[in-house]
Amino acid sequence: MAANTTVIEGEELERAGIEYVADALRFASGLMVARNGSFGAITSLFLRGGESDYVQVLVDGVRVNQPGGSFDFSSLTTDNVERIEIVRGPASALYGSDAVSGVIQIFTRRGEGRPRGSLSFQGGSFGTSRWQGDLSGGTGGLSYAFSLGGNTTDGILAFNNEYRQTTASGRVQGYLDADTDATLAMRYNDSRFHYPTDGTGAVVDRNAYSFGDALTVNIDAGRRWTDALETRLFVNIWEADSGTDDQPDSPADSLGFFGFKSLTDTRRVTAGGRVVWRTSAGTVLTAGYEEERQAVRGFNQSFSQFGESSGSSGNDWWNRAFHAQLSWVRDALALNAGLRAEDDERFGAAATWRTGAAWRSASSGTRLRVSAGTGIKEPTFLETFATGFTTGNPDLTPERSTSFEGGVDQEFGGGATLSLTGFRQSYRDLIQYTGSPPAQGDPNFFNVAKARSQGLEAEASVEASRLRLTGSYTYLDTQVQDAGFDEGPGATFVAGAALLRRPKHTIAATAFYRVSSRVGVDLGLRRVGEREDRDFSTFPADPVTLSAYTVLDLSASFDIAGGGGRPGLTLTVRAENLLDSAYEEVWGFAAPGRGLYVGGRVVLGG
Repeated sequence: MAANTTVIEGEELERAGIEYVADALRFASGLMVARNGSFGAITSLFLRGGESDYVQVLVDGVRVNQPGGSFDFSSLTTDNVERIEIVRGPASALYGSDAVSGVIQIFTRRGEGRPRGSLSFQGGSFGTSRWQGDLSGGTGGLSYAFSLGGNTTDGILAFNNEYRQTTASGRVQGYLDADTDATLAMRYNDSRFHYPTDGTGAVVDRNAYSFGDALTVNIDAGRRWTDALETRLFVNIWEADSGTDDQPDSPADSLGFFGFKSLTDTRRVTAGGRVVWRTSAGTVLTAGYEEERQAVRGFNQSFSQFGESSGSSGNDWWNRAFHAQLSWVRDALALNAGLRAEDDERFGAAATWRTGAAWRSASSGTRLRVSAGTGIKEPTFLETFATGFTTGNPDLTPERSTSFEGGVDQEFGGGATLSLTGFRQSYRDLIQYTGSPPAQGDPNFFNVAKARSQGLEAEASVEASRLRLTGSYTYLDTQVQDAGFDEGPGATFVAGAALLRRPKHTIAATAFYRVSSRVGVDLGLRRVGEREDRDFSTFPADPVTLSAYTVLDLSASFDIAGGGGRPGLTLTVRAENLLDSAYEEVWGFAAPGRGLYVGGRVVLGG
């Protein structure tokens, strides 16, 4: 592939004690993570300066974004994760809606070999406790891997900041013969987050909480008919329930004059298949068809000194898509091209494309690459279907992007590599809300705004016998080109200004040193530059600048026992934000300070 891609191995995350996928992504170039304060708070990802709903997230091939693209990374853990793949740049030609700035794929572990089980525990700062159990193995034509884990924390605030979650996952893969295989992968997460803050970050409420659970199911089967021809069929299911509760009749409520609760159920079922044809000349042609059904059911109830009110809604819609991908490799040159045609019940027809080329010199270890493509993001449920005081617009079209990038990858020998990538992305038809529609009953949402982002991504790595170093640097320049309905310096979109919460400069580095055969040390360092934001405690919101900050994490692992068929025992110590830096990723919401965690892991079999 000609795009800039990164793979993060699950073994490295487990060794370093990184529990959340969002924390692993902080060290990759081109990515910016913003969490609204404590553990469990809403966590957003900005890739190459795009909006937080411009990244498609897949878990074992199942899209887990909300309709309209948003995804909260707060409860996505590294439990049972084999690897994380980051594909930068628009990828809607293959993946469809939401892949405007890129794609994040999470793959769970596959079992192999003799049965192997493990049990781990960890505890530490902020009243944190974590546990996880795994079981895996595989013989003959069947393999399996299962995981169950959970954690709780008191949070960083004085009261009502508890967070707890449970995650279960499993993968079973079987082979009927050498040419026929089938896989069933499932993942379930349940979480509850108590938040005392209002929308400005002020700590005021003693009983508000949010909750949610999500289930993903992937069924995939394929057969290779000849050396050239392969077919695959799949069914993906994603269902999520989420809501909030802040009822004023609770004795603990400090905002007794108003309360609110809500419940939303969202379901997506996708089925399809693809045909892969490979030739001896290095050409691979893939063609596929997908049909998707989405449904959203919602209920809300509000309480105030004036009485109670409630509302409910329900909508569903379908999408059909055909996609084709062509790749050609001959000696040092590789070319690829892709096209996807959508037929959506809401916005009608849409087409996206992507193409790229790469050339590699074996003698010098140099690889040159260029790529270009387009992406789309479907309107949200609210933007399309809302009724009442806010009215949706059924005539909305998708938000769109066009991207160009070029890069060079260089191998220096001795385990050293350097990668440089320059990119430019333009965003158009951005959907905005107007508080004053032209006439009563007219819609509040329109495709009116434009923006762009451009920058440079640099990544380097060095490997020696005991030492592995990685580093990344991102330069990002964003600009609003058409502010649409937003006006004034306090608007979230200001013509000529930068997009919010996107730093111009970001630096990250990791180091792993194997002290001995049984002792290893991991270090992670991040420097995030200044970002523009808004202070929503004022009206209109005041423009503010989030200060630059530096975060240092340090962990060590000690293999106490194991080998020769004996049970293994590993002890771990991890310090997060070792320098106790005080910073905010969202204005008004303080990030956690220094934390120290100690744990152990027992492994049997394998």
